[in-house]
Amino acid sequence: MFPNTRLRRLRYNATLRNMVQEHHVHRSDLIMPVFIHFGSGITREISSMPGIFQFSTDTVIDECKRLYESGVTSIILFGIPDKKDDTGLCACEEDGLIQNAIRLIKKQVPNLFVIADVCNCEYTTHGHCGTIVDGDVDNDLTLQTLKKQSVSLASAGVDMIAPSDMMDGRIGAIRRELDTRNFEKIPIMSYSAKYASAFYGPFRDAAQSSPQFGDRKTYQMNPPNVREAIREVELDIAEGADIVMVKPALSYLDVIKTIKEQVHVPVAAYNVSGEYSMVKAAGLQGWIDEESLVMEMLQSMKRAGADIIISYHTQDIISKLV
Repeated sequence: MFPNTRLRRLRYNATLRNMVQEHHVHRSDLIMPVFIHFGSGITREISSMPGIFQFSTDTVIDECKRLYESGVTSIILFGIPDKKDDTGLCACEEDGLIQNAIRLIKKQVPNLFVIADVCNCEYTTHGHCGTIVDGDVDNDLTLQTLKKQSVSLASAGVDMIAPSDMMDGRIGAIRRELDTRNFEKIPIMSYSAKYASAFYGPFRDAAQSSPQFGDRKTYQMNPPNVREAIREVELDIAEGADIVMVKPALSYLDVIKTIKEQVHVPVAAYNVSGEYSMVKAAGLQGWIDEESLVMEMLQSMKRAGADIIISYHTQDIISKLV
């Protein structure tokens, strides 16, 4: 009790504050998203995401070298192909955009950990995450392309795959297919609790993946639900997920915390494009201390229980971390 107990004693000195800090963000916690665009000589800034660029397979090598030299240890790849089809089968090609990018990156920057997003939305003419039947995504038909895409990425040398489509049963289907093809060492980071969020707008601009009709509410999660997220996570773990993810992060810190308390696998959080762009916009206007705000946001995700954070801020904050 006061005056014998004075909590401010541990706050007067920066060294002491750091000594008793409960949660830390480390370089190894962060994953930087990278967008690969078809073509050559491309380094194109995304208008809705200042500081984030689309790269072609030739220019992305220098970017990956820059990221690795700055302290970034892991990236996740998203593709913008030159051709699309009704089912996303083009994403499964041996010499596909992301497959070729993986080979080049692993050759030129071998110690950079490369993750590939597994989904069809960037590769379908309609912009949905799977095969359309009767105006909606057919779950089981979509599993077939997801399996093929996963195997093609593993064959290209990817270090980990991250299915983001939210189809039922896709983790088990992909795990079995990978194991059958002797890729049992490839881990799966599942977008287990991916919500139908309004925070994805800038990403859809970056990846050119907006749905051409309707929305994704029949397969992505309803934002008010938490118990459903637990069920999604538990099913994914039972099917073979090595890491589970909550997306988005900031408005879903309670979901991250709940899942962290429920499961015993690593939990990832995706600090998504809309969250990034809001901060960048305010920073460019001089309304906030951007660096301090970004660190506070990332610390909140760690405090909620995230072991891993995918963030577009990674490249900006990495030099401040150990």
